[in-house]
Amino acid sequence: MQDEQFWAERFEQQRPRLQALAYRMLGSLTEAEDAVQEAWLRVSRASGEDVDNIAGWLTTIVSRQCLNMLRSRAARREDPLDVWVPDPVVEFGDGLDPGEQSVVADSVGIALLVVLESLDPAERLAFVLHDMFAVPFDDIAAMLERTPVAARQLASRARRRVQGATPTGKPDRVRQHEIADAWLAAARGGDFAGLVALLHPNAVLRVDSGGADSTLVRGAAAIAGQATRHRAPGLQARHARVNGGPGIVGIMDGRVISILAFTIADGLIVEVDILTDPHRLAALNLLV
Repeated sequence: MQDEQFWAERFEQQRPRLQALAYRMLGSLTEAEDAVQEAWLRVSRASGEDVDNIAGWLTTIVSRQCLNMLRSRAARREDPLDVWVPDPVVEFGDGLDPGEQSVVADSVGIALLVVLESLDPAERLAFVLHDMFAVPFDDIAAMLERTPVAARQLASRARRRVQGATPTGKPDRVRQHEIADAWLAAARGGDFAGLVALLHPNAVLRVDSGGADSTLVRGAAAIAGQATRHRAPGLQARHARVNGGPGIVGIMDGRVISILAFTIADGLIVEVDILTDPHRLAALNLLV
């Protein structure tokens, strides 16, 4: 039998991994924190139990909590799914703190989180746990109350959705920064042709404002038109890494009003995800 201090120490050792798992499951930093905190409350109530595999036990608790949260979210969702943008993890030149580093380790890009949000909750759990955290299908099956074969099929369906929807290969950070810089210059200058040249013909622009003016735009020409029409005088732009990829943080009067994340493949922008929801931006507590 272990005491409360023992469990507190073991939980803190596992917290970065649990936080990373919850973020991949939920795409929300605040909800991920809530899921991990709920797991700690469960652990603190069960501090007298003997557990052989503490990491596995905690993974199960957090995974089930995330699964319940995903199902609840799906039941009450009102906004269209295709304009949802996940909470970004923003890195300026001074880097991330250790907790944030664990969240974005292994290149969990914005585009991947967008695809994960389109999955059925059970598919998402099976894929995230197996493909990202190497959890055996026998364990996943127990969490989902299904057979290992069914859990494997869920992960396989999710994998097919993910493959082809996110870029592969090692990114060229220098080239990515050049493309982001070129986008910024062209957008500021109203250079329609310059923007089109940076975009894949089938590129997607997603703007999540948290309200009715959220929008999804498809195609290079339509995106370029949108970018040239919506120029904000007095807007400051700061380059950043957003979930490990190139991004731009928009600042007005010392306040963050937008976070833009680029997904780039083969030298062209294939996806632009912009978060402008003021409540979610404020919750990120970015120091600019």
